[in-house]
Formats: sequence, structure tokens, C-alpha cells
Amino acid sequence: MKNVIYIAACASLIGLSSCQDIFIDLEPLDTKTELVYFQTPEHFREYATGLYNQLNGWQCRYGSIFDYMDCSSDLSTYFANNADVGSGKILVGANDGRWDNCYANIRAVNMLFKKAEEYKGNKADLQQSLGEGYFFRAYSYFYLLKFFGGVPIVTSVLDVDSPELYAARNSRYEVIDLILSDLQHAIDYLPTEQTIPSEDKGRISKGGAKAFKARVLLYEATWRKYNGTTTDFEGSAGPAKDQVNEFLDEAIALCEDVMKDSAYALWNYNNIAAMNNLSNRYLFCIENESSNNAGKGKDSNKEFIIYSVYDKATRPASIDLTQTLWKLTPSRKLVDMFLCTDGLPITISDKFKGYHHRGDEFENRDYRLQSYLGTKEQNIGTLLTGGNAGYTSYKFTVSNRTVSNKDEYSNYPVLRLAEVYLNYAEAVYERYGKIEDAQLNKSINLLRSRAGVAPLTNKLISDHADAMNMLDEIRRERTIELYMEGFRYDDLKRWGKMEEELNESRCGMIVGDANYKTDFVDDDGNSIPNMYSPNTFVWGDEEVETGDGNLKAVVIISKSEISVDKKSYLWPIPQRQIDMNPNLKQNPGY
Repeated sequence: MKNVIYIAACASLIGLSSCQDIFIDLEPLDTKTELVYFQTPEHFREYATGLYNQLNGWQCRYGSIFDYMDCSSDLSTYFANNADVGSGKILVGANDGRWDNCYANIRAVNMLFKKAEEYKGNKADLQQSLGEGYFFRAYSYFYLLKFFGGVPIVTSVLDVDSPELYAARNSRYEVIDLILSDLQHAIDYLPTEQTIPSEDKGRISKGGAKAFKARVLLYEATWRKYNGTTTDFEGSAGPAKDQVNEFLDEAIALCEDVMKDSAYALWNYNNIAAMNNLSNRYLFCIENESSNNAGKGKDSNKEFIIYSVYDKATRPASIDLTQTLWKLTPSRKLVDMFLCTDGLPITISDKFKGYHHRGDEFENRDYRLQSYLGTKEQNIGTLLTGGNAGYTSYKFTVSNRTVSNKDEYSNYPVLRLAEVYLNYAEAVYERYGKIEDAQLNKSINLLRSRAGVAPLTNKLISDHADAMNMLDEIRRERTIELYMEGFRYDDLKRWGKMEEELNESRCGMIVGDANYKTDFVDDDGNSIPNMYSPNTFVWGDEEVETGDGNLKAVVIISKSEISVDKKSYLWPIPQRQIDMNPNLKQNPGY
């Protein structure tokens, strides 16, 4: 949307910004503005354009974007942010910007619908704008659902004395019904990607709405399958596993529609030698033709299906993006998840080179390891004492030019084709308890091919049944491919595995000992000065299971600091909302 990027002013003119003491944004309409807007289809289009600032992006409306990059999960740690859901230390706050902003967003959309009902012209001319409105209302309600569970449903523009202000929470089942209904309206109303002109690229398409609906269906189906009603607030109605197979069937069908759409394709230029097999890195930092060795600009990226648009002149990231990302610490657990090129885990692959020399563990591995965490050469430097514990995040960073802080302008991926492939494979397996090789070949194996990894097949699993199973491998692919894209917490929760996976120490690089010599110890097992010393890390080192047996690794955060339980699956309703509306029941455990 080169010439119409996020005209937020249009939305704020008619009440998008919130006033002080709000449950849901109740700022009265400016009647003067109403006389100006909503008189022509172009007015509706401009207003709908203003809704696009609701998409997640570098300038996130719901907190720091770095909160969505698997920080403090079992995959990575950022020392400035390690006391949240990842460690089970969620507290009841007076306010929560996610709640306030989402309801402000919902009000803005409801205003669009209200004005469309009053419009005297041909309502068919408003179809695309209304489709965008339905998408964004679903987007906000899904966001609320993931954080809070069932929330109050509001589908009209409220006034200061509207009785809905004091309504009880709707169940998650009612919220899901609204989300899916809105997304179906979006699918019906929105244009195909092929018919969106180049100057409008970045607007939501029919394919984008389908892909997002498939995401919601898979999320809710697996949540119900593995969690049932165990997280619901008291009095929230709904059967534990109702609609699971129905949701999975529709998710599969929608994914297939998007996978067959010629408008979308993986961004893969690993056939160009100068790319050094780093397509998975450069995909996320495309600014212009000089930002990658393939010489490809943003118009080459057909993989991003829904994304926030950024521009060097009109909308740079305006945050310390690259410099901050270099401070993120990928975990030992994540590094060991990446397969060897033969498609086998490092625990059983003959291709794994071990940890005796820094960088050896990067040999014969998935290209995504070096794309997301740096090449072998970038990971053989000094282990910083008291610092990043040995690994650095490179995904989303712009490192092939002199980066001025805050001037990056790569687009932010909200939903991309790779996720659709992963959603498809997981939905098929969850629905039928199996997946055929042909289904793997048109989904996950396309990602493995780009990553230089042998295909996932049923024979590969059966040949190594003592060490591998299909569901775990599908989940492994998801974890690796979508690292730092904001999925890890949601995935662990909907799989019912957050307690199991998060109540463990977060560890970094292998440091070895006298029995397993590494570059960090001398022949007598003593630490080499300026390389590694456990005394400089708060929690020292810990023996962990690795690709070379149980070995010592530096500890980033000790399990003694972590206590995750079922209540951590949802955040508490902000106390101020409950004070203003006593009919709102708090989530369990708070």
C-alpha cells in the first residue's frame, strides 16, 4: 500500500483513540466529522485503510514486538524480559494495553459496520472495505481469546450508558463462533491476491482470510482436544471436545485452497551460490534489491500472505531492531532441535559432529540453523562471560549493510505460506492419526527442501521408531521454521505441554569438562581465561541431554526461577475492568 499506508488519522477522527476511564472505548462521535466521512465508497476505503495499524508489526500496538519473539520461552531468552509467562510469574495488573487496544480496535470496526448500514448508495461498492472490517474484528477477538479466553462480545458501537458495558464474559465457544463467522464474511467479500493492484499490495486478500481462518480452526481444535475446559473461567459453558474434527476438516480444506493458489510461493534462492543457502535469513530482511545476494526486492516475496508494510521514507521500523535482536539468546534446546541433513535428530545421526570445537555442531545441519542463529563462523567467537551464553539471533536482523538504529524497513510477516504448510500437516495428522507421504511432500517437505534436509517420510519414522514419531517431527518442523514469529507459547498451550516444556533450565552453549574437552577448557579441564568461567554466570552450568550424551552447558536461567502451571495458559483480566464491571469473572488461579 505505497500511497495509502496506514491512514490512522481517518480512524482517529471518528473515535478510534480511547478516552481516559474506559471499559471499551466510549469517546463520543464527532458529529462534525460524520458529515464529512462515510459519504462515498472512497471514504469507507480510507477508513478501512486506517484499520491496518491493528496488524502486529515492528511498531506493535500491544507492547514491545520483542515480546512476540519467543523471549523467555524454552527457545530463547532476552535478559531485559524474563519474568512473564515463561517463568510463571504473571501478576494481576490494574490495566492491560492488550485488552484496551483490542476493544478500541473492535469499536473502530463496529463503527464501519454502523455507517455501512446507514449508507444510501450501492452497498456492493463497500464490499472490500466491509471484508477488511470483518477480518480485523476477527483478528482482535482472536488476539483477546489467546490471552484471556472468553471475553465480552460487542458487535455494536456502545455509548456511555449501554447495558453491554456491564455484561458478563462470553464463553470461548461463543467468541470462536463470532471469529469464524467474521472470517467467513471476510472470505466472501475480499478480492483474490491476483486482483489486488501493485500499489495496494499489503491489503488483506481472500487467500489471507482463508489462511487466517485455518490458523484459528487448528488452534481451537487442538486447544479443545488437549485442554478441554480446564482453563475456562467459572460458569463458562461449552463441551470439552465439541467440533474438533469439524474444525480440523475445514482447516485442511482451507489450507489446501491456499497451497494451490498460484499467488503464493516460498521465497527460495538457495540455487544462487552467493546466497550461501541463507534464503531463510534474507526472507525476513528484504528491504530492496541490495539487501540480499539474490538481488531480489520486496516484489519478489510471494511467501508473506498477511504482513505489515514498511517503507524507508514513510514508515521505517523506528525501533532498535537489529541491535536488540543480537542480544537475544537462543537456547541449547532450540539448537539441538535442528536436524542433520539426513533428516535425523542429532542424537542418532552419524552426520552430527559434536561440540568439542565451537562451530562443529553447525556442520551437516539444517540451513535454518545458520539462517536464524548465524553461520559456523559467526558462532566460534568467545563465549561472553555473563553475556549471551554463546549464540546470537540473526533472524530479522539487517546485517549486510551499515545499519543505523531504527532505520530498517523490511515488512513484518503476520502469516506466511510456510505456516500454511505446517498447519496443513498438523491438521491432517491430528484429524486422522496419520499423514501420507504425498501430503508431506506438498507441505512440510517443501520447507525441508529449502532447508537442505532430507524429506520426512513414514519409512524414516518406522526405521527409527525408537527415537522418532510423526507428530513430534511435525511439531519440530513448526518450532524450527516459525522460531521468533510469536508461536511458541500459543503452540505449547494448545498442545497442553507448557508446564512440561517450560519448567526446566534455559541453557546455552556446551562448555564440557575434563571428560569432554571443548575449546573452553584446557587439557586439565580448567577454564581458559576470557573464554568461559562458570563463576561469571549467575547459575553456572548444568548437565543436559545433548546430541553427544549428557554434557555440561552454561545456564541462562535456572529452573529454580521457573514455576509454570495451568493458570499460566491465560492472562488475568485487568483488575480495573473487574472493578468497573463486577460481572466480569477472573480467570482461574488469579
